Amino acid sequence: MTRVAVLDREKCKLKRCGQICLRFCPMVRSRVEAIRIESNEVLISEMLCSGCGICVKKCPFKAISIVNLPDELEKDCSYRFGSNAFKLFRLPLPSPGMVLGLLGQNGIGKSTALKILSGELKLNLGDFDNTLEWDQIIQHFRGSTLQEYFHRMSENRLRVVHKPQYIDKIPEVISGKVGDTLERVSQRAGLDDRAEELQLGEIWGRSLDVLSGGELQRVAIAVTLSREADVYLFDEPSSYLDVKQRLQAAKAIRRLKDDNKTVIVAEHDLAILDYLSDQICLFYGDPGVYGVVSHVHGVRNGINIYLQGYIPDENIMFRKEPIIFHEKPPTLSAEVGKTILKWDRIEKTYKGFKLTTTPGEIKRGEIIGMLGPNGIGKTTFLKILAGIEKADNTQELEELAVSYKPQYISAEYDGTVQELLISINKDTFSSSWYKTEILHPLKINQFIGRNVMELSGGELQKVAIAACLSRKADLLLLDEPSAYLDIEERLNAARTIRRVVEARNVTAFVVEHDVVTQDFIADRLVVFTGEPGVKGTANQPTSLRQGMNAFLKEMDVTFRRDSITRRPRVNKEGSKLDDFQKQIGEYYYTRTTGE
Repeated sequence: MTRVAVLDREKCKLKRCGQICLRFCPMVRSRVEAIRIESNEVLISEMLCSGCGICVKKCPFKAISIVNLPDELEKDCSYRFGSNAFKLFRLPLPSPGMVLGLLGQNGIGKSTALKILSGELKLNLGDFDNTLEWDQIIQHFRGSTLQEYFHRMSENRLRVVHKPQYIDKIPEVISGKVGDTLERVSQRAGLDDRAEELQLGEIWGRSLDVLSGGELQRVAIAVTLSREADVYLFDEPSSYLDVKQRLQAAKAIRRLKDDNKTVIVAEHDLAILDYLSDQICLFYGDPGVYGVVSHVHGVRNGINIYLQGYIPDENIMFRKEPIIFHEKPPTLSAEVGKTILKWDRIEKTYKGFKLTTTPGEIKRGEIIGMLGPNGIGKTTFLKILAGIEKADNTQELEELAVSYKPQYISAEYDGTVQELLISINKDTFSSSWYKTEILHPLKINQFIGRNVMELSGGELQKVAIAACLSRKADLLLLDEPSAYLDIEERLNAARTIRRVVEARNVTAFVVEHDVVTQDFIADRLVVFTGEPGVKGTANQPTSLRQGMNAFLKEMDVTFRRDSITRRPRVNKEGSKLDDFQKQIGEYYYTRTTGE
């Protein structure tokens, strides 16, 4: 385990101590600068610090502490895929009558843990060459809740239902109509209520192989909830769903705990994970190399620990800087205020659907978030702004250079990531600014030499975001940039978009279903109302607070701010705070809200 010194900058009084930490550091005396002073600020290098602790003892202000950095554990390996392959250490601890949330980066072992708990993967405890007997596995977990869990599994007395991550594979293994499938697998009462709650009525008679991603997701959740089991496992249940559908699915899943069921959910949407879970297990490590499961934490504390990047009970720091939210968006650039685009009433009609917009305008240097249910016209509006679709009333919009990232991206470029980005803007790609502000935050350097057609969904999404930001444009249009990304990647992408908008003094429209990400990035909001698939109205841009308040009021859901991280949190339905905020008409959050 690597140990390093960490500085608390609020406690540090550099000018008053005479640089004691620098004078006493043995690494500095050996001409290796583990501690250095720049612009009256102490900087401690994780790469060079030996963790000796001398600076901790000498610092008169107790501003320095020693923490552990993530590393593979010497024991507790639960599963290893092979020689030099991914290793998972420890497992989540399931509890009846509780919803346990799993939070961590992509490729860190969440899906592997769920497959182990579902019985799809049999534990090898790191010995990938040999098949272990159940007695060995049960003995390994003696004294923990997993001992009884695997004991029941070994005797086929544990019924487990698992909703997989990749729901697009479902039509390949199951055929038939939605209604027939649900009636065939249903073992629990309340199928009609679940179908209504998950909005399955309109697709009840349709075949599974013609459903969209969001429709397949809702069917997969309904199938899982309809089965009778002791343990229910959900891997990313919010993917492809809009905000309202996510909350409805979360309510349906959470009701399982009323029947004393064991529920485990891996999810990247922080607001939904917060609403769903009673407890949290964090996953940290090196994606694709190894993952470690943390001890169980309360849901609020667990999510805050993840955002702060430091686990106190294990003294592990897995991220250098905390992720911080603001009640108000960051201050915009000095030139904001100049109108870049105006539009009057826009109409666009398709067979069975019509989009109408109210007049509006946008200014330079701001990011406009777009919120609304699926099928309400958000993508259509973006395509009109991009010039891909023509409005019925042929309104002439101002000629602007536009860069568009579509909702559905495909790997059609035959070449490497580097070749693609160079082809878009060779001059920008070679600059240090581009490497610092786009390539590094999106971690594209990790796969920049790979062929585009070999990339995963998350890698392809990050390349599409980088490609959109690389083009010389006045208007950036990004349709669901957080799809396939984990929470850390989502917020890194949001920060990258904001820095590019401010540096170039351009404007961006961002369609996003993740309320936490939208809160993190948007300056103003365009809220879409209407009837999905029939008619939609794009209202004029309004402030983030007003837009969120109007949107959440329509969904009858209230949010509050966490008192530590300031992140948005969903209020439990019927709670005192939920009732109070609905009574005063503040659905987003109140400035007096405390924890």
